[in-house]
Amino acid sequence: MEKFNNIDEILDYAIQSEQDAVDFYNNLAEKTNNIAVRKIFIQNANEEKVHKLKLEKVKKERVFSDELAGEVIDLKISDYTVPKPPSKIDDYADALRLAMHREKGAFKLYTKLANSTNNKDLRKLFSRLAEEEANHKLKFELEYDEFVLREN
Repeated sequence: MEKFNNIDEILDYAIQSEQDAVDFYNNLAEKTNNIAVRKIFIQNANEEKVHKLKLEKVKKERVFSDELAGEVIDLKISDYTVPKPPSKIDDYADALRLAMHREKGAFKLYTKLANSTNNKDLRKLFSRLAEEEANHKLKFELEYDEFVLREN
């Protein structure tokens, strides 16, 4: 990860990471013919847009308050799955595996960003965003458990 010199650089990096996630999920949604897969990617793109807007507001208004809700359950399903490359996704299970891994990566990014600043309010904000990404991952893991693992 990059070395940051100030809060704006950290926020710009996080904002760009969220935009990258929005673009990633929208591009995948455009490429699939599976309606369930498209829906999950569009939903995720919209959730990442909310994160980007939150970060842009923080940068503009310099208000860092965001309370932590608590620890998120980790089913660790993504620890035992391997996602296909985006170009190879052709069913709902593939989409869920990719989404779980993407959200796990986003969780790690925000955890690193939280640990990279001495600003306690900014640390709290990034910890909250990490928590939201963990919740996204949990949502996909529960869906995977319900619709993929239970079928086997």
